[in-house]
Amino acid sequence: MTVAIDVSQLNKTFLLHHQNRVQFQVLNDVSLTVSRGECVVLNGVSGSGKSTLLKSLYGNYLCDSGEIWFHFNAQRINLLAASENEKIHLREHYINYVSQFLKVVPRVATLDIVMEPLLQDGIAFQDAEQRAMAILDRLNIPEHLWSLSPLTFSGGEQQRVNIARGFIKTSPFMLLDEPTASLDAVNRAVVIELINLAKQQGSAVVGIFHDKEVRDQVADRQIDFQHYAQKVQKS
Repeated sequence: MTVAIDVSQLNKTFLLHHQNRVQFQVLNDVSLTVSRGECVVLNGVSGSGKSTLLKSLYGNYLCDSGEIWFHFNAQRINLLAASENEKIHLREHYINYVSQFLKVVPRVATLDIVMEPLLQDGIAFQDAEQRAMAILDRLNIPEHLWSLSPLTFSGGEQQRVNIARGFIKTSPFMLLDEPTASLDAVNRAVVIELINLAKQQGSAVVGIFHDKEVRDQVADRQIDFQHYAQKVQKS
């Protein structure tokens, strides 16, 4: 299988200014690879560094040392050495990221939020709109809500909008942070289908799933984060 993501000896420490400048090492020499069409699931208790790794892969966190290589379209980029413009371009066009929480501009319609990634890629408005409507329907978001801001929705509805935006297009890389946490059984099944479809289309998926049923149906490999021991020390 072709390697798409290559993480090598990654370290990330947080400096807690409000706690006497304690240094908390969340990622300790983390190394892993993810191939195209593969879903690697991160296992471990809360606070073991799983979400920190996903945010580091997305470029939201700057790590202390190590390397994160993305391989795509005959290109390769080391995220830790990339410029801000390169990171933004990578996020906007090549990485789909579904976090635990929906973060959107107030008063923007749900349909516009979901179709935005396609418009960024130059897809014609009408085509983007049709694809957004199709995935919202697949995720059981009622049509009468499409013109409303998702900030007025329930938690489960907001998460489904989040998922719709994350899966609206096929991308080389997918980062999933508890995408099914607030979903019922029917919509969990839809998300499982979407993840497995993304794998079939060649996406490299890194995910966190506390739901064992979901994890077992999408994971090709599971990585135990418990052995990446955290270290706390005074500055």
